[in-house]
Order: sequence, then C-alpha cells, then structure tokens
Amino acid sequence: MTWRWVIGSTVRSASCMVRACIPTNVCLSSALVLHKEAIVFRDGSWQAQYAQEAKSKGKGDDDMHHRVVWIGLGVAWLVALYGTPTRSALAEQAEEVAPGLRVGDYLDQSNAHLAKDLLPPEILKHYEKGEYRNRIVAYPVGTAKWERSFLEATEKNATTLDVDERGTIIEKATGKQPDFYYGIPFPNIDPKDPKAGVKIVWNQFLAYWYGGSSYNRTLVAMLSRRGLDRGIVADGWFQFYDGVPPKYRQPNPNRLQSQFLGVTKSPADLQGTSSLTWRFRDPQKRDSVWAYVPALRRVRAVSPANRSDGYLGSDISGDDGFFFDGKPEDFEFKLVGKRDALRIVDPNAVSGPIPITPVPGGGWNIVTDLNPPTAGFWLPGWKGVPWAPTDSALAKRPMWIVEAVPRDKYYLYGRIELWIDAETWDGAWNRKFSWNGELVHNYQMQARVNHMAGDPKDPEWLPASTIIWACAENIKLERATLGGLRSDPQAPTYRRVPLDPSLFDPMTLTRYGK
Repeated sequence: MTWRWVIGSTVRSASCMVRACIPTNVCLSSALVLHKEAIVFRDGSWQAQYAQEAKSKGKGDDDMHHRVVWIGLGVAWLVALYGTPTRSALAEQAEEVAPGLRVGDYLDQSNAHLAKDLLPPEILKHYEKGEYRNRIVAYPVGTAKWERSFLEATEKNATTLDVDERGTIIEKATGKQPDFYYGIPFPNIDPKDPKAGVKIVWNQFLAYWYGGSSYNRTLVAMLSRRGLDRGIVADGWFQFYDGVPPKYRQPNPNRLQSQFLGVTKSPADLQGTSSLTWRFRDPQKRDSVWAYVPALRRVRAVSPANRSDGYLGSDISGDDGFFFDGKPEDFEFKLVGKRDALRIVDPNAVSGPIPITPVPGGGWNIVTDLNPPTAGFWLPGWKGVPWAPTDSALAKRPMWIVEAVPRDKYYLYGRIELWIDAETWDGAWNRKFSWNGELVHNYQMQARVNHMAGDPKDPEWLPASTIIWACAENIKLERATLGGLRSDPQAPTYRRVPLDPSLFDPMTLTRYGK
C-alpha cells in the first residue's frame, strides 16, 4: 500500500508548494504541469518519488537540485502536519470490495472479471479491454456531510411528505404541493412502496439543488476513438428556486423550479449560440425552452421533447444535466432493486479535505487549480479510449436502481435506468435504451462529495473536488462527449453565486450573439 501526496506543480515559491500539497490516493499526472514530484509513505517512512515529467527540455542539474530541496521540505511539512499513517488507516484502505479485489488495487484488463457484479456490463467491458484503468479507493458509508438546517428539514420531511399519482411532491396533511422543497424529501425508502422509484429520483434532485445556483465555464469535448473531434467552450448558469439553503432563497413570482442558460463562447462559428430553459413547479406545465442562433438572428421557442437530443451535436442532452434532469412528472418510475456497485470518484475528494475558496461578490469556488489531465485524450501515451477517466478512481457504494419510462412517445429513449447512491442520492450511471430495448447510451458521473466552506463554527457544506469528469457515451457509435472539463486552469466553477434575474430573460438572448 502506498500513500501519495502530489507536492508540486510549477515551482514558484514556498507558499505555492504548500498550497499544492493535496492528499490523494493516486499519483496524478498532467500534460499541463511542468514539474511533478510525489511524496510516498512506503516501508514505514516518507520518501520522495519522481513522476514522469510532461516536459523535460532545458532542465539542468540546478533545477533538479532545487526540486530535491523542495521535496525534502515537503516531506518534513507532511510529517509535521499528518504524521505517518496508522496501521488502522492502512487496514481500512485494504478493505475487500469483491472476492480477490481490494481497496488499493487497480481495476484493469488483468482483473476486470472480479468486478462483474459491480459495474454496468458496458462499463465492465472497458476494463476488460484495457480501455479504462482506475485504482479502487475507500469511500465508506456514513461519511456524508450536510448543513444542520438541511438535516433538520430532512428529518421533518420523513413524516410529512408524499408523492401524488403524477409523481409530484405533496404534503400528507393537505394533499397540496409545499411552497418550497428543502432537505431530502424521502430519506427512508421502502422497497415495497410502489412510489419508491420516483421518491428516489426526487431525492437526487434535492441533493443536487442543495449545492445552490451555479456559474461554470466548461469545455465540452466531443471524442471518437481517434481522439478529440471538436471542443466547445460554453458558459452555463443554473438558478435553483427549490432545495437551496434558506439564506440563498430567491423571490419566485413565476413559480419556477429552476432556470438554465447556456451560451457558447467558442469556436467562432458557434459563438453566441444560446439555450434557455425555465422549469415550472406546476406539474401540469411543461418546460419552456428557447434557443438563439446568431446566424438566424432570432430567438425561437423549442419543444421540451427536444431535451433528449444532444447539445450542439454532442452526446450530452438537456435531460442529462448533472445526472438526470428530466422533469419527474414527465416519466413513470419503477424501483428495480438495490445493489452494491463501483462508481467513479475523485480520489482527493473522498480521502481528505478540499479547500473551498470564496468568490468575490458571493459564492464559492468548488474546484481546485490542480488541473490533472482528467481524461485519456489529454494524457500522452494513453492506450485506452480517449474519454477514459484517467485521474479518477473507483469506490464501492450502495445503489438504488430505478427505471424511468417517458410519457412522451416522441422522446428519444424508450427506457432509462438510473443507478443512484443510496446514502448521498448522487447519480452514478444513467443507462439509456431505445424504444426497442437496445442499450444505446450511458451517462457516467463522478461522485460529488460535500466539503466544508466558511467559518468552522457555522460551516456550509457543499460539493468540491480537484477534477470534474462527466461522460456521455454513445455505445452504438463508439464515441463520447465529456462535460465539466475546465477550459483553462482558472475557469470558474462556482456554486451558491448570486445571479441577476435578467440573465434568464428570453427577450435578451440576442445580446450574446453580438
């Protein structure tokens, strides 16, 4: 067993080195990083270990000497701060996840058969063929963190909320929709409950909305087996009216549940192309969707049925979103069962604290500036598929399996199978089937792990990570789209940010094309 800490990106100063010391269970590598040295705990002591450098031209003995000095200081700093790992900690890391497969092992072509009951078959196949390779890490049940108000609301919801025949959340006492949703609405799932499926889906919505409104600038990477076919840089804003902590609630005169605006920044032929969605709390009212294409110079309404179509030719649809973003009332849900499964995780997020920094003007920056390559197409010499999660890990978690069938017969998919974490309500695998029952698509999501932000005496808890990886794989066409990637090292990934309501005015979409 090896414990690793990535010590350096480009060496600038001692303070830079200290900030870059981030605990992880894997030695990260990056084409964006010039220097990469690791401190490892091996054979009872801290040792320096060099990783392969992405660039080595012009590096002399002087540079090597300075880096060795910095590594020595890093070792001393780590021992002072963390000490040496205890035997109990090492024993916990060696937990068995399946017969012959333990935490600390790499799942790859040599042992993929041992995980046959822990992954969707199409994902297992990637490991069997050597197309994916990831280390297995510990992410124990019982470690989820939420704010006190959220936990109190969840406890209250357990006895006061239900769903009606359409699938809308209602109060048991009145039979009416509450004015506001907050907390996990159905923390205690009874597998015999015929409404269990839709209740689990509502839980995953509220768990995500809890993180608050967001602003991201992301790279959407369209990939084939050859590599990157096209990259799109886009800005995205989400405003959530349900599910957010009390201090972040916004006036809601239009009785909305959420609003989303996406604006393409590049390439030039797509610049200014925009999409806007309003989702209403009224279960009978379908989403309102508008699009603006600069070449057409007009805003047009779009059918909400098109939310199952790919975004700008990609394989990520509007109903994918953060995992499954279809309106619950537009589907019929059925609980298939519960099982243990492996899921993609950020190894840093499940092994130690992630620093969350405040954003000027309000909100939190939830992704660090470590910037590893994240996916195979960015990693020199990678032999697997270009969309493989190279710097992520796998962790065993309990999962609810829910089946969704769209009420709209013009919807692109005839059945959707959702694998949702039974503790955090965070989606892992979204499998989509044609109306003829053929598997055509899998939306693969990295786990979101809450970390502390702000004053420790009155903390906020929200998801944070060092990497983001979300993969929409088209099984039939052997291609995939990655979302959430950073377009540059400082690209914003903000949550709980104040958003101007005018952002979501359909009559102002034309401004983005100018």
